[in-house]
Amino acid sequence: MGGRPYVLVDRDGTLLQDSGFTHRIAEYAPLPGAIEGLRLLQETGFGIALVTNQSGIGRGYFSEEDFERFQAHFIEDFAAHGVRIEATYFCPHRPDAGCACRKPATGLLERAQRELDIDLERSWVVGDSPEDMELARRAGCRGVYVLTGSGASRREVLEASVPVVEGFLDAARHIVDASARCSSAREPQ
Repeated sequence: MGGRPYVLVDRDGTLLQDSGFTHRIAEYAPLPGAIEGLRLLQETGFGIALVTNQSGIGRGYFSEEDFERFQAHFIEDFAAHGVRIEATYFCPHRPDAGCACRKPATGLLERAQRELDIDLERSWVVGDSPEDMELARRAGCRGVYVLTGSGASRREVLEASVPVVEGFLDAARHIVDASARCSSAREPQ
């Protein structure tokens, strides 16, 4: 199967502090380990893309331009620390809109797969919500659940098989270790 493995990451509560409909640059605050974890994944050969629900746009709390301005600041700051986020995929719709792009629906991941040539079977989804883990399952990826953001308060609804870690750096280490085990298991003896 062609394509490259990616780590498809939720933004608010996973990489950045979630202040509730985060969109002001004054609210910008990377979580501990986010930059280091992304660098580790890149050094190991993973592409990085964001997959985020942004219903604040559909609810009228902020505009798509506000989102883009905040996102540009975020991408530039991470780039200054050696992290290349290759693409951002976001759903601007309200939860009740019935769209095909709001996680856990797979619309954003399907678009990312087409545009970035992602090998979903070797890719991962990391997030702080059960919807992120359901997205991983539906798309044929593996998932890692972080306890940052809303992760700790929603953990009880996860399936027991989902790996749970404290934060993003732990998620990155889990992915690197699990991927190394898979690669060595596939090598001929």
